[in-house]
Amino acid sequence: MKTLNVAILGTRFMGRVHSNAWSQAPKFLPGGIAPVLKVACGQDAGGTATFAANWGWQEASTDWRAVIARDDVDIVDIALPTHLHHEAAIAAARAGKHIFCEKPMAVSLAQAQEMHDTARAAGVVHYLNHNYRRLPAVMLAKRLIDAGRVGRIFHWRGAYRQDWIVDPAFPLTWHLRAETAGSGPHADLNSHSVDLAHFLVGDIASVSCMTASFISERPLAGSGSATFSAGSIDARKGPVTVEDAALMHVRFENGAIGSFEATRFANGRKNQNTFEISGSDGSIAFDLERMNELEFYDHRVAAGERGFRTILATDPSHPYMEHWWPPGHIIGYEHGFVHAVADVLAAIDHRQAIRPDFADGVRVMRVLDAGLRSARTGQRVAVGPTEGVGAAATAGA
Repeated sequence: MKTLNVAILGTRFMGRVHSNAWSQAPKFLPGGIAPVLKVACGQDAGGTATFAANWGWQEASTDWRAVIARDDVDIVDIALPTHLHHEAAIAAARAGKHIFCEKPMAVSLAQAQEMHDTARAAGVVHYLNHNYRRLPAVMLAKRLIDAGRVGRIFHWRGAYRQDWIVDPAFPLTWHLRAETAGSGPHADLNSHSVDLAHFLVGDIASVSCMTASFISERPLAGSGSATFSAGSIDARKGPVTVEDAALMHVRFENGAIGSFEATRFANGRKNQNTFEISGSDGSIAFDLERMNELEFYDHRVAAGERGFRTILATDPSHPYMEHWWPPGHIIGYEHGFVHAVADVLAAIDHRQAIRPDFADGVRVMRVLDAGLRSARTGQRVAVGPTEGVGAAATAGA
């Protein structure tokens, strides 16, 4: 079997999730390429060495540029804070490496466009990890929509709610600064929701958005860590330069209308990512906190038999589930990443594109950018075609 060497940039939350996926994919979804966990790269030498040993990486490094330049690295996994995606992706593409990149794609539309153009010119596989596309229940929703079971789509209602920064004592991490995050939950959370809406409904034509900020300054994290602990807080404070919540209304190119809510101030909601799609022949509803389930309403059955029914998407006939456990044995958050790794390896093996790619990422960034401009001006903003990307192809996995 052919092998390809992988380098991962980033050793925190996403570094752990991605490492697990690279390890598990060839065990459960074997293909023509076996990934070799070659080198892990982080800021702290000792911490990175511990991370590498724990997750099965052969080597550890603190120099990401040297890692990308290595002849024995074939795939670069970018699991870094958002502001570091652009430079790393450009370097990886120019070095001829395939790219697995976390979302949000970049801190600006211009950066995203350059990442796309460079990767496309290099001819490498470029994958943007909107992993929720690859959940079996979401893929089932796509299958039902494509089969006409929902009919003409009228409405998209999406909401992504968390509560991890409600406490004013939470420190000023990179997530709360415009120069490192681009924007707040509008980028971090709405990027996922917009990608799902593009995947399931279609391209967005125009947006009207409002944002809100609830806490204007926070304690500085003295250790520079993104992990909150009382011992890591400096007495000084700094300004929060991103929004705390965003509400966006959109019109899709196919005439449907939609709403998006993104917030980190929804007390009690830890990672609630929901959407509901209403059409002429039926409706679909999904909640990430019940990620193995899809609610489906079929308007075409007899009136006395109508009602939402819950489909447990764990049957071997459901997307990806033939690789896992017997029906009724649920899978979890990490499995979407495993599916993504397996699909990236298959795309490389068969010399095919994969979705969502950097072109899809640019489309998402155009919507997010239009939303921020709308929030600043109070006006509805059109989302035009992306330069050098063109109209979206039929959304596929």
